[in-house]
Amino acid sequence: MSETMKTAFIGLGVMGYPMAGYLGKSGHDVAVYNRTAAKAEKWAGAHAGAAFATPREAANGCDIVFVCVGNDDDVRSVLLGDDGVLAGMTKGSILVDHTTASADLARELAAICAEAGIGFLDAPVSGGQAGAENGALTVMVGGEQAIFDRAAPVIDAYSQACTLIGPAGSGQLAKMVNQICIAGVVQGLSEAVNFGMKAGLDMEKVIGTISKGAAQSWQMENRWETMVEGKFDYGFAVDWMRKDLGICLAEAERSNARLPTTALIDQFYAQVQARGGARWDTSSLVHLLAND
Repeated sequence: MSETMKTAFIGLGVMGYPMAGYLGKSGHDVAVYNRTAAKAEKWAGAHAGAAFATPREAANGCDIVFVCVGNDDDVRSVLLGDDGVLAGMTKGSILVDHTTASADLARELAAICAEAGIGFLDAPVSGGQAGAENGALTVMVGGEQAIFDRAAPVIDAYSQACTLIGPAGSGQLAKMVNQICIAGVVQGLSEAVNFGMKAGLDMEKVIGTISKGAAQSWQMENRWETMVEGKFDYGFAVDWMRKDLGICLAEAERSNARLPTTALIDQFYAQVQARGGARWDTSSLVHLLAND
């Protein structure tokens, strides 16, 4: 159990809502803000916390402020300006950004925070909605060791692993590695599942067998059944994955790292979007193959 902290959580989407809940369950004082005020009021009604009308009010006097919103622009909109988070934070406090965003933004925010005497960590998460709801996320962190050491015991409330990867921006770069891996695994699994179905195999027996060997993956064990059923109305949305892969591809261009397969899979996801699957789970890549 970490020391009780005065915290704020900005952004109560499918990830932030349960993450903020785990902070409260761990005994921390939690203030919340959400762009849709009704969502914040609902959270406050279900938990021991308070909802505020602006990010600045929610962050006022907090030891640690957590942010989990959509993209770079969303992060800037809740952090900067007269009603932004940073306007309510004080010297010695810590800002933790859980948004999957660019490494450039992380470095920019680290510099702004340093000037104000505020600690900053870029700390994107992996594990999806299920990981957030179960308090079992994996957190990849960029920032300074001393700041990480203060924040990590609090982040433990909703994580199963929290690792300092390196300086500011390193958390976001690690999340890019994560998303590149997932894209390749999901495409391979999609081709395998479609192949097995076309061959008339009992996929429950097949997956039950090969998941015990070298082909095993989280995606295989948690998505094969709904892939066979053609059920995709849940999970990590294709829109979000394309946003993440766009960040990966832009960073790869800057660093001269070749991502030929990732670029191809990104285009497959674009085809899923064109078929009306923008909010489908990322495992919907199999739909392209099964309905070609």
